[in-house]
Amino acid sequence: MRKNIASYFTLSLTICILLYVSLSSNKAIDLGKYSTKGLVLNYTVSQSDSIMNNDESPISVNKLLSPNLGKSFVGFKEALAFKESGGNYFTVNTYGYLGKYQFAKETLKLIGVYNTEKFLNNPALQEKAFIANAERNKWILRRDIRNFVGKRINGVVVTESGILAAAHLAGAGNVKTYLRSYGVDIFEDGYGTTVEYYMKRFSGYDTSFLKPNKKAKATSM
Repeated sequence: MRKNIASYFTLSLTICILLYVSLSSNKAIDLGKYSTKGLVLNYTVSQSDSIMNNDESPISVNKLLSPNLGKSFVGFKEALAFKESGGNYFTVNTYGYLGKYQFAKETLKLIGVYNTEKFLNNPALQEKAFIANAERNKWILRRDIRNFVGKRINGVVVTESGILAAAHLAGAGNVKTYLRSYGVDIFEDGYGTTVEYYMKRFSGYDTSFLKPNKKAKATSM
């Protein structure tokens, strides 16, 4: 009987010691070293033209390019920004176009931005400029949006987001010319990118967030 009691006591003591050693050896995990603070996080998927072929629709391609943002307004502006600059706020191209959305200096003046150095170093202002410019273009092209959305020009279905993307590339006047000539008169920029290409590539996004505004300014938003 005494042997059994001694055995139970020894076993219990051993278990207590093991538990104490185990608990005291577990240090708190320092989650600070897993912080993303200070890192540049790029959520954009590459939009290389090499992934496109003649059998792919704009919708299927855009789903591939922005799997998380889909056809939302944020998906629209981020896809357009990536095509323009790779999403880089601080870049200037060989023609002097500025920032994430590659604005011309003259376009910036129309929406109230005159200090290009400040603009280039101010991401928040660049985002406001994108919205102001898009709302201004939506006002200029309001009749064309009403008259042409849903129609097919040169095999491309016209959508509001396609029109606004093309206006960002070429200006509202060149988009009017393209639409009203039913695709006969096609503007292309210095790198050979056409209005028609933007109409197709940025087709079908939700741009209802943008309200037509003749006097839209980036500096007053």
